[in-house]
Amino acid sequence: MASRWSIPRIVIGATGSGVGKTTVSVALMGALRARGLRVAAFKGGPDYLDPSYHARAIGGPSHNLDGWMMGRAGVLATFERAAANADVAVVEGMMGLFDGATPTTDEGSTAEIAKWLAAPVLVVCDASGIARTVDAIAAGFARFDSSTRVAGLICNRVGSRGHLDLLRAAKPEVPVLGGFPRSAELAFPERHLGLMRADRASMPDEKFAAWARTAEEWLELDEIVSLAASAPALERHAHEASAAPLECRIGIAYDEAFHFYYEDNLRRLETLGAELIYFSPTRDEKLPEVDGLYFGGGYPEMMALELAGNRAMLDAVREFARRGGPVYAECGGLMYLAEGIRTLDGVPHAMVGLVRGVAVMCERMQALGYVEVETRSASILGAAGLTFRGHQFRYSRLETGGGESPVDRIYRVTPRWGGTPFAEGYRTGNVVASYVHAHWASNPKSAEGFVASCKRARER
Repeated sequence: MASRWSIPRIVIGATGSGVGKTTVSVALMGALRARGLRVAAFKGGPDYLDPSYHARAIGGPSHNLDGWMMGRAGVLATFERAAANADVAVVEGMMGLFDGATPTTDEGSTAEIAKWLAAPVLVVCDASGIARTVDAIAAGFARFDSSTRVAGLICNRVGSRGHLDLLRAAKPEVPVLGGFPRSAELAFPERHLGLMRADRASMPDEKFAAWARTAEEWLELDEIVSLAASAPALERHAHEASAAPLECRIGIAYDEAFHFYYEDNLRRLETLGAELIYFSPTRDEKLPEVDGLYFGGGYPEMMALELAGNRAMLDAVREFARRGGPVYAECGGLMYLAEGIRTLDGVPHAMVGLVRGVAVMCERMQALGYVEVETRSASILGAAGLTFRGHQFRYSRLETGGGESPVDRIYRVTPRWGGTPFAEGYRTGNVVASYVHAHWASNPKSAEGFVASCKRARER
């Protein structure tokens, strides 16, 4: 008989994108933490930026839960591991509550995650300019899918205390458990990929503390905590793994330019025996003593001048690759490993040059959505025929130009929502770079292959 475990939990859904899910989630997480609770934070879907806000609110990492990339077992195992020592878990959803991979099912949606977690849902709505209409919103969400437990509404952008009282007086089918007034001074700044990353330079601690105080003042926190505690016990899906001996050391590029990583990917590397050593391609002049390198996504175009000016680091990465060191890069990491980055002002900035071509920034989005990858030849990730899932969200393209030496592409990439499969995954020696942000829960052999490659490099 499967063992069971319990954790109070709540999912923050919404009527759609842009209504304030992240604000409500961050404020709620901060308020719960201020009450002395240990909070586990999660983000539904593939987004990297919202988890950086969660991390600031709770003082620890936030984990992505993506139904399509990870599958049910992967979502539940990650949730269990990350929430094991917490008092309460808060999951921020994506888009509208029922929006996902298809327009006719809940596959890949926040509702699917809520069902898998057997968690009550709070729906955030934009209440500006409405009163009795809140009843129609509540009725629609409460009745649309009886297997999704919509337990309350959070009314964002209310005009005043009186407006919030008016919304409650409408007696909607699910209760209004609070709301937030519009607050320009506390609003989080945005850029073309959504919110800006939650770094302390642009967002001081006081802003997060202020949102926590706002939640304490404007939300029915006691009722929300009771709702979270009403979630039933779950079957166990995570398995305790014995600590693996040190197999290798992997350098993780992490600074203002590179910070998009799925927390689950990093933990998988550690479980397999990799020690993760963080370094800054922007500021450090040399690499740490490592056996492999992992360049995640981020905003290298915003730091292009500084990255190009750090010639010592560019040389160090080139030399590491020349010696056969395994190098894996995603999106922003690919841009850094290319011959250069051309920013929106048309200025070229020389980069590492391990991947032939120039990453050109564009005004319009160049790719968005889930993809499935199949490798067509062996690489540092493993044997040919390896399949895994991932996501793209980018405003740049790689211009490889002509020439007699074609760029070696080892990925066959199939878009999730239709479209022609295409070749990608740029390889040279022990370097693999791609615009795809892979989630290794979709195939743990990818992480195993990378660690094995780094171990072989260590033994040489």
